[in-house]
Amino acid sequence: MPGAPAAATPAHANARGFALIQWLLHCALAERDRWVLWLPVAFGTGIALYFALPSEPSSLLGLALGGSGLLLAIAAAGTEASASRAALACTAAVLIGFGLAKHRTDSVAAPVLSHRAGPALVQGRVETVEAHGKGVRVVLTLASIEHLRTHDIPKRARISIRSGGDTLKPGEWIGARAVLLPPPAPAEPGDYDFGRAAYFRGIGAVGYAYGRPKWIAATRAPSLVERARIEIESLRTCVSARIHSVLPGSTGAIASALITGDRGGISEEDESALRDAGLAHVLAIAGLHMALVGLGLFWAVRAFLALFPAIALTQPIKKWAAVAALGSATFYLIISGAATPATRAYIMLSVMLVAILFDRPAISMRSVGLAATVILLLRPESILEPGFQMSFAAVVALVAVAEWERSRPRSETMLPLPAIRRYMRGIATTSFVGSVATAPYAAFHFDRATHYAVLGNLLAMPIMAFLTMPAAALAIFLMPLGLDAIPLRVMGNGIEAMLAVGRWVSHLPGSVSLVSAWPMSALVCLTFGGLWMGLWRGHWRWFGVAPIAAAAWLIFSSKPPDLLVARDGLTVAVRGTGDQLRLLRPPSDKYSAEEWLKRDGDSRAIQQALATRADGVSCDSYGCIAQANGILIAAAMKPDALAEDCETAQVVISAIPTRRRCIGPALVIDRFDVARNGAYAIWLSTGIKVDTAQAGRGARPWSMPPVRPQYRRMRPTSLPWMRTRSAP
Repeated sequence: MPGAPAAATPAHANARGFALIQWLLHCALAERDRWVLWLPVAFGTGIALYFALPSEPSSLLGLALGGSGLLLAIAAAGTEASASRAALACTAAVLIGFGLAKHRTDSVAAPVLSHRAGPALVQGRVETVEAHGKGVRVVLTLASIEHLRTHDIPKRARISIRSGGDTLKPGEWIGARAVLLPPPAPAEPGDYDFGRAAYFRGIGAVGYAYGRPKWIAATRAPSLVERARIEIESLRTCVSARIHSVLPGSTGAIASALITGDRGGISEEDESALRDAGLAHVLAIAGLHMALVGLGLFWAVRAFLALFPAIALTQPIKKWAAVAALGSATFYLIISGAATPATRAYIMLSVMLVAILFDRPAISMRSVGLAATVILLLRPESILEPGFQMSFAAVVALVAVAEWERSRPRSETMLPLPAIRRYMRGIATTSFVGSVATAPYAAFHFDRATHYAVLGNLLAMPIMAFLTMPAAALAIFLMPLGLDAIPLRVMGNGIEAMLAVGRWVSHLPGSVSLVSAWPMSALVCLTFGGLWMGLWRGHWRWFGVAPIAAAAWLIFSSKPPDLLVARDGLTVAVRGTGDQLRLLRPPSDKYSAEEWLKRDGDSRAIQQALATRADGVSCDSYGCIAQANGILIAAAMKPDALAEDCETAQVVISAIPTRRRCIGPALVIDRFDVARNGAYAIWLSTGIKVDTAQAGRGARPWSMPPVRPQYRRMRPTSLPWMRTRSAP
């Protein structure tokens, strides 16, 4: 019958859909032992949802959601049905994560400077000291700021000191005349938010000192926790100073980074060479370093004890070696600063060593989940850090590949040197898998992609494993005896060899490429797709390709802004011919200009990106005129140019207040708008679309709009934040 196929099609589609659902349920039940791995993912999702909110939720809401999560967790524990228990547990983890993130925000709350202060006398206790440029950068626990009320003083401030700071030590009390500023907002909507990271460290101000600091008497005694922190920082400072006395320059700075985590003093050329060769992970203490220190000592202790048959045959020397390795790894974690990647590696190594002590097998992927859970419990904000994301992306991918390798049948080969072949294959595999897994996060956060990471790691990792890190461990062991000079020099030779590899690989043609900025939604899709493929084992894991494909579509369909305005209101860039950004004038905010070019995937220097008349940009002492997508843009510098610009231009960016006098253009941005909203990104292809840094940050404790006391006499309340109407 002619109508039969049309009638049968919906039924056929329903049957196929039902069969697909049944197959998915079968796959899920077959991997019931892997369900627990999604609890840390759900926990992290709750934390991410909290940070994604446009405004700060109340503490009562956070408490209610966290308490509800605990009740659901109790209910899940008493539920017998597997599917119901999994659904309740995941929902509970999301709610607990949200509540914990809110609690963390409330617990670290401290005043944040809202406007420029100083030059003023600043007094406080030194917490950390690190080399920075031609001087040092210190973090002070503040006691007083001249002309500032006590309840407005931030808990900590980060201050750059050009002279007299190289002798400062943690725990000392100093006074210095300094200029303090609020932690900077993003240079562009969607860019890195230093203010948020500073908030969770208790840093409410940044600035620079005039002259030399002066030592003062302590205004109060440190608490027990503060004394412990001072002792740890003092130990790290002493170790770094000893390293620099034997290995001066950038080589000593890299050695210090490998041992104490202090990366200050590394030359820009050396850091760039390692980064472009795919060796940047060497400078961030993580799994490689922790494994070489912990497992290296485990092997050494066990091998030494095996030399004595009376001990080896009667005592559990493997467990003794595990205890020694655990102790050395703990000391290394403390002295390295306990950054997120190092903490993750330490937790996973500890799980393996404790499993040896109790004669239990260590479950690798579960140890990854445990490490993620512990870190997020202690520092929920770390989920936003590149270190957390890249570290766990790499280790999840590596463990997933290792599990796949174990499930494959092994074939014997008669080729010579099997141990060396296995070692080189292991380096190549881990380098390739780690590079692929971390590439999206490196592109998102650092706007660059390296292409010869496997080659760089194949050449550099043997040096790191057999020369640099063993010498570093020996140097630390001999340092209390004053016998560390020789192993430190050996370590320096290893670092020089590694730098030679980095310089050679980084100068190969096409070693690195810049990548334009991605939308956050693309990174979320990539993360979910990668987790789906890494945490499951069955064939249905390949459904993770779908969100990865969606991420690719989001990346390629996103359009960069046509017009950018920096947070100073004076630095402006417009997208011109060739789809390249052009700076209308030499930027007063060079950092923002450099960030714009980097996030645009543009390798040009600032001077090369300055606009000329050939780009359709005309400038004089009164301002600049440019065009983009047929829209006339005016950047006014003086009041004399404002009236004419408001009559002719469709978009006006004014370095002076407009006070509602500029009503003709479709969009007007003046100094008050920038003071309130931070940097602007504007799209002009279809109408006028505006995004601001403040809108992206939301009304959160770390992103409250700054108060500008110098503007109060000019009636800022009568001025709108942004004025738009449809373009003529």
